[in-house]
Amino acid sequence: MENQSTLQAEKNKANVIYKLSAVHSLPTMPFLVSEVTRLIDNPMTSAANLGRLIGKDQGMVTKILSVANSPLYGIPRRVSTIDFAIVILGFNHIKNIVIALSMMNAFKNISGKDFRLEKYWAHSLMTATAAKRIADDLGYQLGGEAFTAGLLHDLGIPIIYRYFRKEYMQIEKIISDLGGITEEGEENIIGATHSFIGHYLINQWNLPSEISSVVLQHHNPSASIQNDKVLASIVHLADYLTWKLDVGNFHWDNNFLLDSNIIDILKLGSIEYLDGLAESYRELFEAQLDTIKL
Repeated sequence: MENQSTLQAEKNKANVIYKLSAVHSLPTMPFLVSEVTRLIDNPMTSAANLGRLIGKDQGMVTKILSVANSPLYGIPRRVSTIDFAIVILGFNHIKNIVIALSMMNAFKNISGKDFRLEKYWAHSLMTATAAKRIADDLGYQLGGEAFTAGLLHDLGIPIIYRYFRKEYMQIEKIISDLGGITEEGEENIIGATHSFIGHYLINQWNLPSEISSVVLQHHNPSASIQNDKVLASIVHLADYLTWKLDVGNFHWDNNFLLDSNIIDILKLGSIEYLDGLAESYRELFEAQLDTIKL
C-alpha cells in the first residue's frame, strides 16, 4: 500500500512538471542576471565595469542600495552608490543579490485580489535579510547564498497562484477555515508542494544547486543532503522567526512547524537558547519591516 502511495505521489509530481513545462509564459532568466554572471566570471572585470552594467537598471540599483542599508544587513556605513556597494559587499555577493531580486521582479506581474503581493514581497525580503544576518552572526561564510535562498524560498506560491488558480483558491480556503495548511495538504491538492514547484523553476534557470536544494527543503532542512543542511537550516530559522515574532510573516506559514533538528545542525544548544535568540532579533525585525517597499 505504501509503495502504491509513493508511486501515486511521483505520478502527481510528474503531472505538475508536465503542466509547468508546457507553459510558455513562465518567466525566463532575466538578461541582467546573465550579463552580471558573464562579467563576474571574467577575471578582468573591475568594480567600475560591473557598476556601469547594473547602473543601467536604476530600479535594480535602488533595490540593492535599499538592501545594503537595511537594519538586518548590518553594514555600519551608509551605502549611497552602486560602486561602493560592490566594493563593500564584493562581486559574488552582489551577484547573489542581483539574481534574487531579478527573480522576484520576474514575478511582479503575478498579482491579483486573491494574491497578497505586498505581504509576499515583505515576507520574502524579511526572510532573505534575516537569513543573511543569522549566517553572519553564526560565522557562516555563505551569507550571499543565504540571502538568495531566503528571498526565493516561497517562489512556488506565486507560480501556484498563476498556473494552478483553482488549487490555489482551495488552499486559501483551507487556511482561512483551519488557520493553516501543511505541505502534505498542498501535495494532496496540487500534486506537489510550493517548495517543490519553486525548486523545479530554479533548476530551469540553472541557478546553483545549493539554492535549489534549500528551496526544496526549507520546511524540512534536516532532510537536505549533508552539504546543504546548514544553509537550509539558516533559511528555515529565518522563515520561522518571521512567524514566531509575527513580523513580516506570510499566511501560508500559519502554524509553522519548527524542524527542531536545526538546533543541533546550527549548534544552538537548546530550544531555550533558540527562543532567546529569536527575541534578540525582534527590534531589528521591526525596524527592517518599516524599510521594506514593494
